Amino acid sequence: MALIDFNIKPGIDKQDTEVGAENRWIDSDNSRFRYGLPEKVGGWSSLISDSIVGVARKQHAFVDLEGNRYVAIGTDKFLLLYFEGQLFDITPVKATIGSVVMSAQDATKEVSLTFSSAHNLQSGDIILLDSVTVPSGIGLTDAAFEDKLFQVTRVTSSLVAIVTGTQTTTGAAGSGACSVIPYEPVGPSAQSYGYGFGIGQYGGTVQSPFTTTLNGALLADTNGTGGSGTVINVTSNSGFPTTGTIAVGNELITYTGKGTNTLTGITRGAFGTATTGTSNGQAHSNGATVTDASNFTGFGNAVQASQVILEPGLWSLDNFGQVLVATIANGKTFTWNAGAAAPTTVRAATNTSGFSTSSNPTATRTTLISPTTRHLIHLGTETTIGDTATQDDMFIRFSDQENINDYTATAINSAGDFRLQDGTKIVGAIKAKETILVFTDNALYTMKFIGSPFTFGFEQVGTNCGLIGKNAVVEIDGNAFWMSANGLFLFDGTVKSLPCTVEDFVYDNLDTTKGQQVAAGINNLFTEVVWYYPTTGSNYNNAYVVFNYGETGRNTPGGVWYTGTEARTSWIDAVVYPQPYATKFNSTSNGTFPAVVGQDGLGQTQFFEHEVGTDQINQDGSTTTITSFIKSFDFDLQAKQKDAQGRSSGPTIAGESFLALRRFVPDFKTLTGNAVVTLAIKRYPQQSDTVSSLSPFTITSSTDKKDTRARGRYLNVKIENTSSGEEWRFGTFKIDVQPDGRR
Repeated sequence: MALIDFNIKPGIDKQDTEVGAENRWIDSDNSRFRYGLPEKVGGWSSLISDSIVGVARKQHAFVDLEGNRYVAIGTDKFLLLYFEGQLFDITPVKATIGSVVMSAQDATKEVSLTFSSAHNLQSGDIILLDSVTVPSGIGLTDAAFEDKLFQVTRVTSSLVAIVTGTQTTTGAAGSGACSVIPYEPVGPSAQSYGYGFGIGQYGGTVQSPFTTTLNGALLADTNGTGGSGTVINVTSNSGFPTTGTIAVGNELITYTGKGTNTLTGITRGAFGTATTGTSNGQAHSNGATVTDASNFTGFGNAVQASQVILEPGLWSLDNFGQVLVATIANGKTFTWNAGAAAPTTVRAATNTSGFSTSSNPTATRTTLISPTTRHLIHLGTETTIGDTATQDDMFIRFSDQENINDYTATAINSAGDFRLQDGTKIVGAIKAKETILVFTDNALYTMKFIGSPFTFGFEQVGTNCGLIGKNAVVEIDGNAFWMSANGLFLFDGTVKSLPCTVEDFVYDNLDTTKGQQVAAGINNLFTEVVWYYPTTGSNYNNAYVVFNYGETGRNTPGGVWYTGTEARTSWIDAVVYPQPYATKFNSTSNGTFPAVVGQDGLGQTQFFEHEVGTDQINQDGSTTTITSFIKSFDFDLQAKQKDAQGRSSGPTIAGESFLALRRFVPDFKTLTGNAVVTLAIKRYPQQSDTVSSLSPFTITSSTDKKDTRARGRYLNVKIENTSSGEEWRFGTFKIDVQPDGRR
């Protein structure tokens, strides 16, 4: 039989079955489409030799009046600045607390700080020590603590514990002293369920957040303790009360006593936190974190965990000229002036060089600067400035024009406020040409400057289209693309659902309870909008979906979609810098900047420049291979029914006969190194793939043809690379396929 072209439409189709997605690609990773052809994505290279401590969830690139380029990076612990290949810590701090007593016990890695007054610190907070005099006889010097960052590990009303790192105290005697400079707290590293109304953003804190780990797995059964029935074994129960409640994952467990590294008299799945379908409790692996959840400051008792969502630490970052405006989600607003003397040595603050935000609201969900009128807009903010108890998640307040510290409306200024109605909270906002788009969890509003006396006019333009997370929306030429909890949307003057050929796949896997972690980005080099998101069971982003709005043609008039598993937590497009910048988080390793002594569980973020080379280049210069693949639908032989005279008649018969693929002729537009082609066959649609006998085939730039022995009712093709230094771009394969009987 003559060779025929193996032509497949661009884009991935996961809405249909592998057989039903006729003439489409059905799966991919680290691949994209360009001019209708699939290819491996470009590589990425580390921008710095350090790794960032914590999760970076926001980037903002800007230029000062002298042309210097910066990237502000907001993490769950820090506000950092990237400038000329280096990182600088500009995190705002609270007032210094002096006369703090230092003490230590013999042979530990922990130092206690005793405060004479309220400190308002919580477990996980970052503090800077100053004016240190260590306790005598602990075997450590002042230099081990002076001007160093520490993570708070335990808290009581007057005492805070920190870890000394790898250094163990010896023979502690007497006491020392220091001053403590608390960093402004940002928030958790991941979005999670809370344990009741008395925790987190509802006004309360855990009083005694002692933690340990499980010494043995917990089962999701009646006994639920690995067989012992009434006892949970832990690594240490030091600091835990005699009776109380612990949190393991999203489960609350009460106990009535404790022994040597045990908790006794347990009741699993307390307060409605047992897993549905089990008689009691949830399953937890050996080594899982155990937190004392016995006491709360705030109102109410613990309730079912799923009723309260604790949002991750987030930032809003924008510019007022060359001044960086940075707002902690549900917190304060700070500025950093690139025009100040030695600006990289100065922290962001409520009072900085020539600017102040001291009169700004102190609890705001998100902020931005209006694009033409230069108002600072607070969304989801306080009705009474300075009183966090009055924070209204649907209330908007904007400053006077050109004065980001004046919010008192008068007859001669343009400050004011407004409250939205549709939804329970404002999730995010974005600039779009002559308007600002404001998203609640249910609706979309436009916010346009209309002048005196109202300053801004508001119009609801959509409902049941709310934003899933504040960073889940991007704007291109006045059009907004965003992810909602119930679909993907476009605003081009009216709200439209985006027809998506991978929608079911994305939403079947997306963990919608972690929507604030979704990170959207634009890659204008390839006309792509990308959303990075966490799948069910993952605490952090581990998958992506791409809409390529530029890949339009006769077969794909609305653009194409593709998916993958590479994870990013933030992204900025190639505007200030020639290439896109992105961040990748690893929860199992510790970051190196800023240096935090004894850090535990903060993780690390890598900072990459994208679309360079073919592989991942790490901080130490080593190379990690970027593998990619694309897979076709299951195709079959199709023939028309014949009448008595042998003429074609009636419907097409698909899959009636087996097919035999004798050979194929590869065609790559680009091929560096090798590409691997795998042929897989099956007899029936529901069966798993069976790799053909001679597969896989290694293809090089000099490969003319490959003889095959592939026989089945259905056949698919997978193209991939597996080694470093490889890149490929598909062309049009030619295949020799013919009928091979019905059995």
